Amino acid sequence: MNRYMDEIHRARVERGGLSVWWLGQNGFVFKTWSGVVFSVDAYLTNSCEELGRGLGLNFSRAVPVLVPPEAFDVDFFVCTHSHQDHADPATIQGLPKKDMEFIGPGLACEIFEQSGVHPKHIRQVYAGGKQSFDDVTIHGVFALPTDDTDLNHLGYVIEVKDGPRVYMTGDTDYHELLASVAKMEPQLVITCINGGFNNLSHWEAADLVRLIKPRAAIPCHYDMFPDNQQDPERFAAALRYKAPDVAYCRLEHMKQFVFRV
Repeated sequence: MNRYMDEIHRARVERGGLSVWWLGQNGFVFKTWSGVVFSVDAYLTNSCEELGRGLGLNFSRAVPVLVPPEAFDVDFFVCTHSHQDHADPATIQGLPKKDMEFIGPGLACEIFEQSGVHPKHIRQVYAGGKQSFDDVTIHGVFALPTDDTDLNHLGYVIEVKDGPRVYMTGDTDYHELLASVAKMEPQLVITCINGGFNNLSHWEAADLVRLIKPRAAIPCHYDMFPDNQQDPERFAAALRYKAPDVAYCRLEHMKQFVFRV
C-alpha cells in the first residue's frame, strides 16, 4: 500500500466534513464522513511529457508522482473532460480497477472504455445532469471548452449528504454562465488559475469567486508543467481585492485538508 493511500484510508472524517488531498494539477482525492473515497482528474504518470514535446512545450511533471496508478485505491474515479492531464489513459490502464466506478462526460467515457474499463462500470454525466453514489451526488455544470479537441468540458458541484457542497471549475475559459453555479450555493470553490491555454486567469478566477460567494477558495492547475504555471499568490491577492470575505486556502500536495459545513 502506498503511504499516501494508506493515510487516506485510515483518516477519520467527522460527520458534516469532507477531507481533501491534492495530487497536483486538477487532481484531488476526497473522503466523506461515511468513508467513501473518490478522485477527480487524477493524473498519475508523466505521459504528458511526450505530448508536450510534440508541441514544443515542456509538459514534464514538476510534481512527483505521489501515488502510482497501481496503488491508487478509490471507489469512484471521476474526470471533468478528456484532456490527457485529466483523463490520462496511462493512469487508467494502470489502475487496480476491480469494482471501481468511472464517471465523466462523453469523451472521457470513451477514454475509460478504450483504457480497459468495462462499460458496466462507466457512468456518463453531462451539464445539468448528475450521478449519485453512496452519500455523494455529482452535478455536472457548465464549463466553456478551451479548445476544439474536447467540446465536452464540465465543472462539478460535489454535494455530500449532511456535508459541504464543493464547486470544481475543471478546465474552463471565462464566461458569465459559470456564475450560474451560485444558485447551488457551494461553500467551497476549487478553481484553475493558470490562465494558459484559455483557462481562467488568477484575476478571472477571483472574479468568479466574487460572484459565487463561497466561504473559501482553493487554487489549482498552476503547479504541474513548467510551461503552464502560475504563482498562486497572485490569486490570493486578486481574491483579497475582489472577494475579501472569502478565505484563501492554498493546499500542499497530499496533505489532508478538512472542510466542514
